[in-house]
Amino acid sequence: MNRIDITNDLSFSRIVYGMWRLGDDSDTSVGHVQAKIEACLAQGITTMDQADIYGGYEAEEVLGNALKAAPALKDQIEIVTKCDIVAPAGRYSDARVKYYDTSRAHILASVDHSLRLMNIDKIDTLLIHRPDPMMDHHETGAALDEVVASGKVRTVGVSNFKLHDWTLLQSAMKTPLITNQIEASLTAHEAFTNGDVGYLQERNVPIMAWSPLGGGSLMTGTGAVQDALAKVAADTGVDNAAVAVAWLLAHPAKIMPVMGTNNINRIKALSDALKVNMDRQTWFELYTAALGTEVP
Repeated sequence: MNRIDITNDLSFSRIVYGMWRLGDDSDTSVGHVQAKIEACLAQGITTMDQADIYGGYEAEEVLGNALKAAPALKDQIEIVTKCDIVAPAGRYSDARVKYYDTSRAHILASVDHSLRLMNIDKIDTLLIHRPDPMMDHHETGAALDEVVASGKVRTVGVSNFKLHDWTLLQSAMKTPLITNQIEASLTAHEAFTNGDVGYLQERNVPIMAWSPLGGGSLMTGTGAVQDALAKVAADTGVDNAAVAVAWLLAHPAKIMPVMGTNNINRIKALSDALKVNMDRQTWFELYTAALGTEVP
């Protein structure tokens, strides 16, 4: 599988395994989690996407239990995790309201929680999960610089940020932001025309795409998009999901789809997207179906 260079000494697999449902599986045993990771590794998928809030603040620990039992896996994967969402659940069950916290104290505490829960010594990439309307960019930027300088975090980035959010935070930092994880798919294609993709592409910043299957609707829904996907899928011998992911991979902006599933057979098929020949006309056939009309 192709890889995307993040820094001189860090790269991510082109497809990322998303662990937001890891704690929701009926089987969170060490062996089952290890099997998911090993199914990814067999395809060259080495990058794992986490967040402190996943699974009601439990998903990181589910992963950590597996890594503790099989520590050799730590050297075979890259771990991305996120912080700043505080919801009334888990260790924040006493919170009166869901809110964002990009203070230094919260970021430093979140990093320590994540390291401990995942049984790792360093986070490969830490993302600010959501733009915080109360963010003091000087404090947040300095805190991100601090966790990198401490050696606890290798690189930092953001998630769901708009151009102005990105530039505000980056203006107060010495460390470069290395990615923005945004929603992008055939059902959420606005990022390709509203500047979200263009801004990052211009700066050669790799993009992580969450919900690349439109929350599953591209696999299970009905309509023009699903019909267009099915036609390409039939011609290639794969399923709709593989074609939808291939649509993202074909874009020159270095998009890394974040694929989340607890089904082992689906995990084993994640790399089927690489079998799809996505030429320009096929890309636009799918895009036209998503738009509901031909391009102007």
